[in-house]
Amino acid sequence: MSPNIKAFFDHATNTITYIVADPNSRKIAIVDSVLGFDPASGRTDTTPVDTVIDYIRAEGLELEWILESHVHADHLSAAPYLQEQLGGKIGIGDQIIVVQDVFGKVFNEGTKFQRDGSQFDALFKDGDTIHIGQMRCDILHTPGHTPACLTFVVGDAALVGDTLFMPDFGTARADFPGGSAETLYNSIQKILALPDETRIFVGHDYKAPGRDEFAWETTVGVQKARNVHIGEGKTKEAFVEARNKRDGELSMPKLIVPSLQVNMRAGNMPEPEDNGVSYLKTPIDKL
Repeated sequence: MSPNIKAFFDHATNTITYIVADPNSRKIAIVDSVLGFDPASGRTDTTPVDTVIDYIRAEGLELEWILESHVHADHLSAAPYLQEQLGGKIGIGDQIIVVQDVFGKVFNEGTKFQRDGSQFDALFKDGDTIHIGQMRCDILHTPGHTPACLTFVVGDAALVGDTLFMPDFGTARADFPGGSAETLYNSIQKILALPDETRIFVGHDYKAPGRDEFAWETTVGVQKARNVHIGEGKTKEAFVEARNKRDGELSMPKLIVPSLQVNMRAGNMPEPEDNGVSYLKTPIDKL
């Protein structure tokens, strides 16, 4: 089975949102939606997700699932807005509870913030399956970038979130709280064990040096042969050493502070205070 996959690239965050459609029905899932956010003003913007919604309505599609590959640190999720506009259930990996526990403490959320994943409609564990129309979607737990990272395998396609990038850009960083280069390597092997012809859809693209166009689709076979971080049978030891060295040179994503607070709540803002306004905290010297 080969799902129809439509990609929407958000230039502000270099994120790709995907519509995964059952070719035998009008049923779809959305993977990794984007809510625009200006950190200087604190204003949100639905323009990135409205483009997706307009396409869905124009094509007469029916949204069943709003899927998150992980708790993103580089953009805010538009999941609640999508659900309000189109319905569907919001799903993420069951290890969200680990992420909520870690960042609940980082942001000093207190006891009102539930750390049980109850903000989401569905929590997935490794080996679970869901259906998008008549299509089976297999859930792979692929941690390392974060504890809750998932890969969604639908027919001949695998949506890998941030675990893998295009072959000329490599792999995800593994230095966030709960991340691990060793675990990331093991997770990547699970993806590379899929058939070589499996289409790989990545969560971000930043145009590697020498490439003129943004890209987001490759294959397992090409990743195994050409990925600059794990291709050509690179050993776990070599990968971990290179990944940790590279991570030590990276700065934090510019939207990490608002993104984590919102995304660990399934895309919802923190509860409004007594003046009716929601506030986002910035921990000093903590991240």
